[in-house]
Amino acid sequence: MSDGHPAPLPNISRLATLQRFTSLSALALLLVAAVLVALGRTMAGGSLAFLVLTGHAWVLGLEMLIAARVNRGDPAPRAGLRQWLHAWWQESHTAPVVFAWRQPFRWRLWPDDETPGQAKTGAAVFIHGFVCNRGFWLPWMARMRAEGRAYVSVNLEPVFGPIDAYADVIEAAVQRAEALNPGAKPVLVCHSMGGLAARIWLAQRADHRDRIGGVITIASPHRGTWLAHFSRVANGRQMAPGCDWLCELERREQALAGDRAYEGFLCWYTNTDNIVFPASTATLPGADNRHVAGAAHVDLAFHPRVMGESLAKLASADNSPSERTAA
Repeated sequence: MSDGHPAPLPNISRLATLQRFTSLSALALLLVAAVLVALGRTMAGGSLAFLVLTGHAWVLGLEMLIAARVNRGDPAPRAGLRQWLHAWWQESHTAPVVFAWRQPFRWRLWPDDETPGQAKTGAAVFIHGFVCNRGFWLPWMARMRAEGRAYVSVNLEPVFGPIDAYADVIEAAVQRAEALNPGAKPVLVCHSMGGLAARIWLAQRADHRDRIGGVITIASPHRGTWLAHFSRVANGRQMAPGCDWLCELERREQALAGDRAYEGFLCWYTNTDNIVFPASTATLPGADNRHVAGAAHVDLAFHPRVMGESLAKLASADNSPSERTAA
């Protein structure tokens, strides 16, 4: 339980260590390419540099081709070629910044708020997704700090462990958020798998719902994602559509809250998501489901509309103690 003194950020992120290795390896390959060009092997050096600099974009393109095909029978609005190209272009620029810079090297840049009584309203609890860490949220943290709003964050590890194991991490973060303003309810802000981690925390106990002012999910595979069929890691397999884990999670939610299970959820989704598809799997029945056209999986989290309307929800969340008691 929280003693009113939030724990400091961890000194080590295993994911950051792994991603630093991959980023530095890519840089080393670019240096090799430069040496090859200097030695007159222009074709070999140019080809290696092209592969290093654009390889991720080709993978994104393949994912989007598959997503476009799978989405054909989905009720979400059908994306046109221009929307897919826009999503591909944006993600090709956004993803490297997140995975090769913010998460491996800058994940400790903005510390969590730690002073009890510091928050005037409920604090945000940032919960990242698969193969991410708290560095994912740096643009959100910068906005929160500029606007004088409090937040805490998590690093969900083990990186490839079961989603159930993350519930304790979220509980600790919620306790830290509550300590910032004991009279206010935190709001969970989740990207991708983080939405499922928030749901498993909520499903642990009925009173967890009364402790928060809402849940915002961005591109979360609430009903799974087609790509998870190919996963060989624990949390990846739990995101396969129709898997036993997702069915059991829904059963537990219905047993706790019935038709109110997803009240207070704001679910952002896009018809050009390259990771979570079919597109409508990122929605929940009875939730406030909001569609953004032409955004990709990572880029959706930083879309101006998503950030703007989500921050407005954080500002307007009902945090009155009397309402908490009546909930």
